[in-house]
Amino acid sequence: MPITQWLFPTPDPEAVNNLTSTLRIQPLTARVLAARGLTDPQTAQRFLSPQLEHLHSPALLTGMPEALNRLRAAISAHEKILIYGDYDVDGTVSVVILKKAIELAGGQASFHVPHRLKDGYGMRADVIERAAAMGVRLIVSVDTGIRATEVVRGARELGIDVIVTDHHLPEAELPPALAVLNPNRRDCHYPDKNLCGAGVAFKLVHALLATLGWPEDKLARMLKSFLKLVAVATVADVVPLLGENRIIVKFGLQGLHRVHNPGLRALLEVSGMLDGRAPNARQVAFQIAPRINAAGRMDDAQNVIRMFLTEDLETARTLAKQLHSLNQERQQTEADIVRLVLEECSQVPVTEDQAALVFSGPNWHRGVVGIVASRLVDRFYRPVFVLSEEDGEAQGSGRSITPFHLLEALESMPDLFSRFGGHRQAAGVSMPSEMVPEFRKRLEAYARQRLTPADFHPRLAIDAVVDLKELTTGPAVAEILGLAPFGFGNPPPVLAILDAEVAAAPVVLKEKHLRVQLRQNGRNLLSKAWNFADRASELPAGAHMDAAFCIEEDPYSESRGWGGWAAVLKDIRPPG
Repeated sequence: MPITQWLFPTPDPEAVNNLTSTLRIQPLTARVLAARGLTDPQTAQRFLSPQLEHLHSPALLTGMPEALNRLRAAISAHEKILIYGDYDVDGTVSVVILKKAIELAGGQASFHVPHRLKDGYGMRADVIERAAAMGVRLIVSVDTGIRATEVVRGARELGIDVIVTDHHLPEAELPPALAVLNPNRRDCHYPDKNLCGAGVAFKLVHALLATLGWPEDKLARMLKSFLKLVAVATVADVVPLLGENRIIVKFGLQGLHRVHNPGLRALLEVSGMLDGRAPNARQVAFQIAPRINAAGRMDDAQNVIRMFLTEDLETARTLAKQLHSLNQERQQTEADIVRLVLEECSQVPVTEDQAALVFSGPNWHRGVVGIVASRLVDRFYRPVFVLSEEDGEAQGSGRSITPFHLLEALESMPDLFSRFGGHRQAAGVSMPSEMVPEFRKRLEAYARQRLTPADFHPRLAIDAVVDLKELTTGPAVAEILGLAPFGFGNPPPVLAILDAEVAAAPVVLKEKHLRVQLRQNGRNLLSKAWNFADRASELPAGAHMDAAFCIEEDPYSESRGWGGWAAVLKDIRPPG
């Protein structure tokens, strides 16, 4: 594993003092806010206390008037509407919320989500042709469509209007749709560019429901209800939990402590979350979202939509249990591919001069190769693509490190691919199998030109250096936990204690983890250290070291009358 570089903040003492006095917060909280660039008290206050009223008006999205007018006309005329989604959490949730909103407005809509293995990603012309034959005259895409120029053009020729709602990066030319709702289109001045697909669909939902003449309190209640699912999609799609996304997730997760939707109840139940306590963003990311994604990865994502749409709890429970089983199958399949890749690396080791990695194998399950790529990025800290080769075609996914833009890399070599797309940190490709060696060669050359040796070492951003006394007295811990929801763009604050003593030999838990007790100036900190067992020799009793850790809510600790929070060790190093 590469050595992690610690990055310490250099907060402006005057700015920290200003935040502390103006907002009446603890100095530790002020140091964390300042380390994250929130030095203006008004901006910091808005971050600390997000409100639903801070959501931007849907009308600010370019194309919204055209999209809303066409959708309302279709509902009024009882036209056949097709919602065209995607097979991941973001895509399926987008389908559900838009379909429910159309029904609340008096309309009906069918839906289509592609099968990952049979159809691949994106909109397909044959689906559009079948829709035309069935009399569909309006298609609304959700979380897809921004690069489906030819498919949208074909729909128009068949007499179908298309409204594209998407968040992925567009090409230079937008698809010739009746309306394109995407905050990332170049001519759109929407203030927040980081919405996920469900976030964009929610804007259309908000605009539609606002036309129904409901009292303001009813509209607010309905929007909060929709935010429960939108929050799950926002966390699952790994978009920055800042700006509007922070508001969406904060209020959406709060609503999950009381759930009426049978599908959502069944999902929380099978995930171990239905205990009267709202799940946090981490629990959504690691316990709820993987079960939803498992359907699209291993089977048919339409079952997710059916689960969320059914009114029957037993049907919902049956579907949720299927998702649970599929997720277990996904985990095993993923582990098998990782093992094969690491066996290959034991024969042909990854060297320091390799700037990017491409692994491929026959008939690897295409539903899990993206997760495998993530695991390998964690291990090698390089951009990684994992491809499955079947019937002369190689298809797969890539994941990246922060300094490297995957989509820009792919756009530099479009002649290799039959299809490609994605983001800065995640992308998908399809190409003839004979192109894989050339792809490996070009990606390696492209990455070597743009990455430096320092880029191949993980970096740990320290938010604040603390004395343990700050954590054991006063409300500092509660304020730090109040910075949640935590996730991409707003990770849990990393705190560092310097020259701490290991108070006792670490305790090994389940052969992989440690429980470590640290002492500083007479104060003790008991921390969990996940997957630290192989570093136990670095932690002999009496040793001194610097320790970086996060703090998190701990219901187990709270139920036993302890502090209600726990420290999670992230890294250790010799003092200084």
